[in-house]
Amino acid sequence: MSTEISVPSIKSPGALIAALPAVLGFVPEKSLVLITLEDGQMGAVLRADWDENRYAWIAELAELAAAGRAEAAIAVIVDADGAGCAHCAPDHAMACQVLDAQLREHGLRLYAGHVVDRIAAGGHWHCADGCGRSGQVDDPDATPLAAAAVLDGRRRYRRRAELAAVVAPAGQDRRSVIADLVTRAAEAADTAPRGLVEAAISLVARWGRGDPVSDGELAAVGASLTDIPVRDTLYGLAVTEHADAAEDLWAELARLLPAPWRVEALVLLAFTAYARGDGPLAGVALDAALSLDGEHRMGGMLDIALRSGLRPERIRGLAGTGNRLARQMGVTLPPARRAG
Repeated sequence: MSTEISVPSIKSPGALIAALPAVLGFVPEKSLVLITLEDGQMGAVLRADWDENRYAWIAELAELAAAGRAEAAIAVIVDADGAGCAHCAPDHAMACQVLDAQLREHGLRLYAGHVVDRIAAGGHWHCADGCGRSGQVDDPDATPLAAAAVLDGRRRYRRRAELAAVVAPAGQDRRSVIADLVTRAAEAADTAPRGLVEAAISLVARWGRGDPVSDGELAAVGASLTDIPVRDTLYGLAVTEHADAAEDLWAELARLLPAPWRVEALVLLAFTAYARGDGPLAGVALDAALSLDGEHRMGGMLDIALRSGLRPERIRGLAGTGNRLARQMGVTLPPARRAG
């Protein structure tokens, strides 16, 4: 593994490892994390389970890393059981060797590989290739990235399962009620796209104020999400002052709606979260959406963009399509979100 690349934004392996929860949105456990390097700076951060399928994950991570503009990568193996286990060391070293070989097939190389027992203040890391270097993990709550995440309103979850719970289906009884209502709303729909968009914008505003909203109103807006002009226009809300309310409403609808409406709510949630810079939430929403409809065009595009490390500002630019559609319909979207 070469040591020629300068990484000025990362003071030490302990600091790099401590930054991962803020980037991923949760504290990784039993994970293989790959951090790509672009011009010596942190690029995309990719994660896979550290399990019996690890070598299949390694091939996938290498391919995803190559989709961006990276020239190298750093691997972090989070393995509480194996970090202090002498006979586990060859497995860690072999995984990094295979990863390095896979990366080189794509014109990249592995800058370093580290093994850590836990990502918490006082956690212990060591290099995977037996170089002898080791140290403690910095406090994840005290990193600049953690502070930036707080300022951006991003929540950090203790485990990935907690993040996935944000889009997990609600209780069966409630979902059955909504399913019946949304099916009726879809069958009875005779409103033009303009009226459906205006109804959705109105509901988002009321949702943001905390006004009472009936199940029938939720179902009516949910039913409109499979109307393509309506759905595409609503992407434009991601860059307005109602973006937070819209994101919260899409999450609620994602928990309540049956397919195919659930897929559209999940992708709207993913788009809005991604535009805000919350890649972890966008990722779990996309995973859920694509598990239901692997051919969803926007979902697939966002998934590729997220895995390739495309910056949120590029995603925000796509919201302009929603603005153009709104103008064509004669609908006025809420004012743009203020910077900062």
